Amino acid sequence: MDFTLSPEHEAIRLRTREFIEQHVLPLEKDPANFADHENIPLDRLAVLQAKAKAAGLWAPQSPKEFGGMALPMVAWAAMYEEAGRSVFGALAFNCSAPDDGNMNLLAKVGTSYQKEKWLRPIVDGKVKSSFAMTEPAPGGGSDPSMIRTRAEKRGNKWVITGKKWFITGAGEAAHFILVAKTSDDPRNGLTAFLFHKDQPGWNIDRRIEIMGPEEHGGHCELTFDGLEVADEDVLMKPGDGLRATQIRLGPARLTHCMRWLGLSKRCMEIAQAYVNERTGFGIRLADRESVQMKLGEVAHQIAIGRLLTMHAAWKLDQGDRARKEVSMAKLHVADTLHNAADVAIQLNGARGYSKDTILEWVYRAARAARLVDGASEVHKMVLARFMREEGREFWNWSGGNKV
Repeated sequence: MDFTLSPEHEAIRLRTREFIEQHVLPLEKDPANFADHENIPLDRLAVLQAKAKAAGLWAPQSPKEFGGMALPMVAWAAMYEEAGRSVFGALAFNCSAPDDGNMNLLAKVGTSYQKEKWLRPIVDGKVKSSFAMTEPAPGGGSDPSMIRTRAEKRGNKWVITGKKWFITGAGEAAHFILVAKTSDDPRNGLTAFLFHKDQPGWNIDRRIEIMGPEEHGGHCELTFDGLEVADEDVLMKPGDGLRATQIRLGPARLTHCMRWLGLSKRCMEIAQAYVNERTGFGIRLADRESVQMKLGEVAHQIAIGRLLTMHAAWKLDQGDRARKEVSMAKLHVADTLHNAADVAIQLNGARGYSKDTILEWVYRAARAARLVDGASEVHKMVLARFMREEGREFWNWSGGNKV
């Protein structure tokens, strides 16, 4: 395993870094760019995205024939980390959740018809998308086998009824991927469907207020009361919904880690700049051993997180499912982001707690990191199960589960 970036991918990383410095970070200084649930207004985002397209830094996860960059995952890791240094960075390059995971899934398993109809507009940036799986109790959350939303075949259409909640981006999405139950088979009982926001038979009941900050479209509760989906808009085959979910969520979890590493580094940059200048009791904060210990610990965590993330990305590029590696990265980097924001706020004192920096924004966003795409406890259970089943082979040097 050699994680040295190729000259091509290193050039992309550096161009991404330059773009963030020149075009994105300055936007964080204007409070008007944090309107509407503390995210950048869509009209201002459109201007930024046009610049990213012109710079050739657009949709790194998508096929070139659809306007993307078709990068391998190890190159995603480098580019997304640089993009993640700004709270608007991933949005600028069209590699932000949930669109990022939806584009990757559609590119991998969609039919030619589905890619033209559902994928191309997302890659173009003309529409936003959402992934509707999570349900209120007693429905499915981290355990997809508990999904209760049902799809019944009637002629050449599927009729869907049920409820979903905490569906990210649903308020702005035009294209949806919906997971529903089509049989009681424990492994093949779920199916993934594609639908458009203008189709009848469903409704957004409410936009759920959260701690924030929020993605565009928020987190919504949905009711399905007779939504009809044609056979050609079934993603993969009937009964393949769990597999589609797994294909999407593994890389999606890892791309969170890539972006979070960038945000973690940004927190440290803000903290380091402040302690270099701030003095107290006749000494710079940066010269205090207690401050150095805090900064050194987070630097250590970020470096470990990058290695875990790159290892998982490399295995995914080899065709491995990398379930253990993704769970390890997700656990570690989620904690690292939260700690980086916390340490940076502590070292900045009242300034860190204020809105004079983005630290309080990151701190609130970081709390969600231990919940999204599987709570930390679930990933620990996954690792414990693998260790129980594999014994000392849990730590083997090669092999794994192919897709």
